[in-house]
Amino acid sequence: MQKEIVIAGFGGQGILFAGQLLAYAGMEQGKAVTWFPSYGPEMRGGTANCTTIIADEEIGAATVKHPTAVIVMNSPSFDKYIKDIKPGGIVVVNSSLIDKKVERQDITAVYVPGNEIAEKLGEMKMANLALLGGLLANLELLPIESLEKALKDHLPSRHQRLLGMNIHALQEGMKYKKLDLN
Repeated sequence: MQKEIVIAGFGGQGILFAGQLLAYAGMEQGKAVTWFPSYGPEMRGGTANCTTIIADEEIGAATVKHPTAVIVMNSPSFDKYIKDIKPGGIVVVNSSLIDKKVERQDITAVYVPGNEIAEKLGEMKMANLALLGGLLANLELLPIESLEKALKDHLPSRHQRLLGMNIHALQEGMKYKKLDLN
């Protein structure tokens, strides 16, 4: 098994943290992992994306042209990555900020209102975790418990007070099941 996940959006949306969290959770499960961040010169508001690969065996390269799954947090990321997802793959769309629908017939789309979930929880920085939950609910990748443990172990100390909210956001996102376009 090897799954390549691209997470993309604006800087400040927790893109890099979400990918890093997947990598930590994969390591907890004894998987081979890579995490490859990329961001523009502006940390907040500029483009940000990362590639996380989780595999049962050694990983040959940290980058990928056609990922298994993509989480898109904004419209520019949707436009950039939708064509790259491998046939049979999945896209998790932040439907709070993206009003486009997936037209490809060879991938699965999941629409998660990440910003609305975060707003209901009282912390806008939780949208990334809601979309990660949507990914976990629709792609055989990792058990939610491994992400919860990774959160407990790797959430920066200044954000530990938000641990329960982060886990709740992850669980809320898992309520969104795929809309199969095939």
